[in-house]
Order: sequence, then C-alpha cells, then structure tokens
Amino acid sequence: MNIPTRMAGTLLTAPLLPSLRSLSPRGVRRLGLAPILHSQRYKRRVEQKMDWSLEKLDAGVEITQLGVVRTATEAHTEEAVEALRAGKVIAVPTDTLYGFACDACSLEAVNRIYEIKGRKHTSPLAICVGDVPDIERFAVTDHLPHGLLETLLPGPVTPVLRRGESSMLEKSLNPGLDSIGVRVPDSNFIRDIARGLGSALALTSANLSGQPSSVCIKDFESLWEHCAYVYHGGVLPSGRAGSTVVDLTWLGKFKILRSGSAREETVAILERHSLEEEGSST
Repeated sequence: MNIPTRMAGTLLTAPLLPSLRSLSPRGVRRLGLAPILHSQRYKRRVEQKMDWSLEKLDAGVEITQLGVVRTATEAHTEEAVEALRAGKVIAVPTDTLYGFACDACSLEAVNRIYEIKGRKHTSPLAICVGDVPDIERFAVTDHLPHGLLETLLPGPVTPVLRRGESSMLEKSLNPGLDSIGVRVPDSNFIRDIARGLGSALALTSANLSGQPSSVCIKDFESLWEHCAYVYHGGVLPSGRAGSTVVDLTWLGKFKILRSGSAREETVAILERHSLEEEGSST
C-alpha cells in the first residue's frame, strides 16, 4: 500500500510516530515512508548544524537544551538585538568572560539580570558600548588625557567614570551611584550587538552571584533557561580574572579597583599618560 506524501507527513507528527520509527527497514519501504523519514531526518540534521557545531560543543551539554544556543557570529547579531529590544536577557562571550547582557535602558531587563544572578541591587552593573567615542554619551570623559581611552580600549579594561548630568543612562541603573563602569571589549560580536541596539548594554558576568566566573557556556548551563539566547564562542583563553577595573573619576589620578587580567599593561598606559596612582607617594 502506498501512502500519499501529505498523509505520511501527518502520520509522522501524530502519536503513531514512535511505532513508525520502530518499523524495520523492509516495513518502511513497503509502506512507502522511506523518502519521508529520510527527509525528516535530513531536516533535523540541517537545523542542528545551522546554529551549532557539535565538534565545538563543550563536552556534557545536553542536546535537549540546544534550542537556546547559537554561535557568536555576525549572522546572529540582528536576532540578539531584537531580543534586547524586547526586554530579554542574552548570554554572550567577551574578551575576558561570558556575560549576561540586556538593554541598559530597560528597567525590567536590568531587574531580570539581578534575579538570574541572585544578586543584590546594591551591587552595580557595568555597561558595554560598541565604540570608544560612544562612551561620552553615558559618562564624563573630558577630564581625561587625550587618547587615553583609545589606548586602553577596546580591551580587557573597565574604566569607572562619572555619569554626569547629561548621561543617557536611566537613573534606575545603579541608583545612588554617580559613577559607571564602561566596557568596550576586544570582541566583535558583542560590540556589533551594542552598535545595532544604538544604546548601551548592561553587562555582568554569567554566573550566580558569589560563584566562579564562566569561561565556557557549560560553566553556567543551569542558567540557560533564563536567557533568550546563549551565544557560544568557545572556551575563552583569558582565565577567570575578568577585566581590570580602574577608577578614572579623578583629574590626573587613577585607582585600580580590581587587578583583573591586564593590570600591568593598564598601569603602564595610565602612567604614560601622566596619571598618578591614588595613594602613591610620587
């Protein structure tokens, strides 16, 4: 008996599917289902390969969770931007760690990040922008030596700057603080997302508060379900130190708030631009 293609396709989505899959190859051929089953299997293989390379997947990741995972490539930039505009949280690789990101101007999304991490609202979030000139839209930079930010960034450094009255940031982001940490990672994917959004991303490490930071998506697998998308960029090579955080709110001074992965290079650049370390005797 030959079954029409349309009917066979219906059967494959019906409760009979498990019994059809249990048929022997000869039985499949007799029912005329071989082309349909082949087509369904091929479609599933293509869909898996479109957004995921199993060869690059960290060992142990469950196949059932791959629906939320995408590769961190230009092809997925627009999708990420749309998720952020919808108030969603995404997970992205940077040049140091994996991070949770959302629209910094969406109070609901920012609150969602705090909920995901189990973090107190008194712990501030940094922001991420696409390019160094964007920083002045959100923070005060006119007291800094010419070319300093362009030398530090893009890179694994988080300058902390005064927000200023003209900052485009929502007052609800880090309330009570007149400063903000700003990132321009040396990572094209997250920078392209920030450019596409046309605003700043709120950014923090992708982990539960107090737990080790994440250098691969497997590290925070238990939190995938809270993200619209998890963007896979492989295992990040910089270790778990994170970015170097430096306070640049004073004129002519700097203070290292977190050593991070680039302390020596950062201090050398700051000193070349005639900044003195706060509390030093020189």
